[in-house]
Amino acid sequence: MSVVPAELRELPVLREFGDDAVLEALADRFEQREFGPGEVVVEAGRPRDGVYILAHGRVERHGQGKYGDDIVLDVLAGGSYFGDEVLAGSEEPWDFTARTVTSCTVLVLSAQALGGLNGQADALREHARSVRDRVQDAEEGTGEAAIDLASGHVGEPTIPGTFVDYEREPREYELSVAQTVLRVHTRVADLYNEPMNQVEQQLRLTIEALRERQEHEMINNRDFGLLHNASFEQRIQPRTGPPTPDDLDQLLATVWKEPSFLLAHPRTIAAFGRECSRRGIYPQSIDMSGHKVPSWRGVPLLPCNKIPVSKARTSSILLMRTGEKNRGVIGLHQTGIPDEYEPGLSVRFMGINEQAIISYLVSTYYSAAVLVPDALGILEDVELGREG
Repeated sequence: MSVVPAELRELPVLREFGDDAVLEALADRFEQREFGPGEVVVEAGRPRDGVYILAHGRVERHGQGKYGDDIVLDVLAGGSYFGDEVLAGSEEPWDFTARTVTSCTVLVLSAQALGGLNGQADALREHARSVRDRVQDAEEGTGEAAIDLASGHVGEPTIPGTFVDYEREPREYELSVAQTVLRVHTRVADLYNEPMNQVEQQLRLTIEALRERQEHEMINNRDFGLLHNASFEQRIQPRTGPPTPDDLDQLLATVWKEPSFLLAHPRTIAAFGRECSRRGIYPQSIDMSGHKVPSWRGVPLLPCNKIPVSKARTSSILLMRTGEKNRGVIGLHQTGIPDEYEPGLSVRFMGINEQAIISYLVSTYYSAAVLVPDALGILEDVELGREG
């Protein structure tokens, strides 16, 4: 098992780092370590000795409570990381203890291996420090630019001035497309239009299939799909495995400003229902567009069979705030396109061939965007086949 050099840019301090040779050298210095259940990966108070990437398994981060008792800070799973501050030259001790819940495979870049980069490490540390300082100075914790304000003052202090800085290179979204060619024989169109217009029915079914594909892409597409566009800080893990009421409460804490709805696979909703029944809790249903749907804490819990269920019977639950005015998750499409049949969908006549078959090109254009990071939260790797 090895680290892909380009994926190191997913670490916050290595974003926009352009030297591929340094990233390759860095990736080559990661070593694989195996841990059994209940083993300590790093211990609070000891020197921060490297970058840790969790390749497989689950790890709990433990800290110290107000009165010195042990508390669980959060749960990490495959793809999570910690210790990336070492890349910026941080020498502070660990402020938490990482302990495995299951057998784990961890990829580790030790501080000694990082020092082996010699002169290359200096450029890396400088970039990491600049990114860290820029993020700390420019953001207020929600991914938005900080605005200098004064409040609660008396007398005549100097009032701070500010300018809301825009992102210099905002992300550009290219609309994705789903297309198909609908073919209908003229004989069918001429003779079998009663009691139902066959061309219209064929078109209706084709559009439904395209909309289903659009929904799948907006959830799963590697570029703009919601499962791949939540920030690392907005991804959480279940405490025990199955989706419990406690886990959904923790998920609601990630999108606490005007959450619109929860989205989960029907089997995930069933697993959540079992956990509620086991605890004697019965979630209320609410009315949504004339239909009764399950909810949690007043937030609708909607089914979506496009959210994948893995072979190991794990899945994810999404929570989002929607709407441009709310700075939430929005869908993107283009209206006013030629031969528009529905908003963002066109049906274009392509002609009749020598076999008397009519052809229509049916196209739909779409994408999705998360306007600010705290508009989307994901509860990952919930287990569907096991009780907590």
